[in-house]
Amino acid sequence: MPEKDIVQHCSPTLAGIKTGSLFLCSYESEAGLRRDITQWNTRLGTKGVRFAALRARNGKALIYTYRVSRLKEALSNAENASFLAENGYPADHLEECLACLSERLSDQKNFPHEIGVFLGYPLDDIKAFIANGGANCKCVGCWKVYSNEQAAKKTFIKYKKCTQIYCRKYAAGVGVDRLTVAL
Repeated sequence: MPEKDIVQHCSPTLAGIKTGSLFLCSYESEAGLRRDITQWNTRLGTKGVRFAALRARNGKALIYTYRVSRLKEALSNAENASFLAENGYPADHLEECLACLSERLSDQKNFPHEIGVFLGYPLDDIKAFIANGGANCKCVGCWKVYSNEQAAKKTFIKYKKCTQIYCRKYAAGVGVDRLTVAL
């Protein structure tokens, strides 16, 4: 997994302002992919960041980068836990939730929209997206917004600014290890 891709797609997560991020990367072998994930988890795990391959096939892997503390908090939120339980997730077990999400990503033709909980999206927007089939939103940014448009727009700006700063610092020679905030 190239550092540049991690910085480009995961800066808000590395900065500790977002629960998780997703990005697609190429891999040559499953053993190499597992080795890369283990290396990144070793490098950034002490700062509270983890990597997981949620789906891998045909030389492409969907990588989930997440803040362990923020994900635990999201999963322990009563409303999120209830929503995930209704959708078949064992919401009180982080690793089991990730395994369930990975299974759904591999088995379903459609993207499992509950992934928004794992990315830190507002539950009201996730539920409204599902209910509206993705239509009738107020605005679009990192997710489709149905409820608090102003707060979402502020969040989108914060994520974009963070990514710009991190990409600029990375281009100037600051590595991912130094860019990742310890929480």
